[in-house]
Amino acid sequence: MNFATAQLNGRTFIGLIMEENQILDLQKAEKKLFEMETIPADMICCIEKGEKLINHVRQLQQWLEKSEEAGSFIYPLKDVKLLSPIPRPKKNIFCVGKNYRDHAIEMGSEADIPEYPMLFSKAPTAIIGPEELIDPHTHITQELDYEGELAVIIEKRGKQIAEEEAMDYVFGYTVLNDVTARNLQRNHKQFLLGKSLDTSCPMGPYIVHKSVIADPYALMVETKVNGEVRQSGKTRDMIFSIEHIISVISQGTTLEPGDIIATGTPSGVGSGFKPPRFLKSGDEVEISITSVGKLKNKIK
Repeated sequence: MNFATAQLNGRTFIGLIMEENQILDLQKAEKKLFEMETIPADMICCIEKGEKLINHVRQLQQWLEKSEEAGSFIYPLKDVKLLSPIPRPKKNIFCVGKNYRDHAIEMGSEADIPEYPMLFSKAPTAIIGPEELIDPHTHITQELDYEGELAVIIEKRGKQIAEEEAMDYVFGYTVLNDVTARNLQRNHKQFLLGKSLDTSCPMGPYIVHKSVIADPYALMVETKVNGEVRQSGKTRDMIFSIEHIISVISQGTTLEPGDIIATGTPSGVGSGFKPPRFLKSGDEVEISITSVGKLKNKIK
């Protein structure tokens, strides 16, 4: 199940991505089948419903297979605008730095491989959706960089979560580009400003429910800039597992439905090249993750 936040004719709705490049309007389909409206038009509110939502959607899918009216609730994807699946999270995005050995080395040396998860955050105002333009902010940076990442979406509230229970708190996965102004990251010593420029967190195109991903460590993360492969890494090469990251964050910080955790990026970022290959106006960045989706954005 792939869930999207979409717009059509000025109306925002939660959609289920169908085969053949189509999207199902869950609210309208539910109203027709069940004569009720319980599915919210807000992704975080949907996530809060957890398995109730998933079971409800499965019933809708079964009905669709038999219904002759299904066509009125299914739109071609080309006719809708996909927003970020969570357009405005309730708090900052949790991010893990240097979670792939080769990336840690390209950003410094073997001495930079972390012993503990290296955590920072991006402001909610940084989020944009697929196909939206990334502002290069040339008045403050000439060192804009890309970082293709698998992001984990939290399903339910939890604190002091044990690693063996961590996956019970996951709703699904999406693609995230941790766009970074390297000079700000370097100058301020802390990552917040360099990671939180407006439009510096493209995300989407949808959230893939965890039931679809049999093994989150069997995924390939690939980033292309203008069609050239820059990053190509496997999630099994993460230094710290998803379970460990969730457990560490939650020991003293409450995780809530809709929280986003970016799990780190493989080697191949622009600043890792000699000389560096930073993003410039007109560049197109495309990040694809096996079974999760493809996120594409251009630099304004």
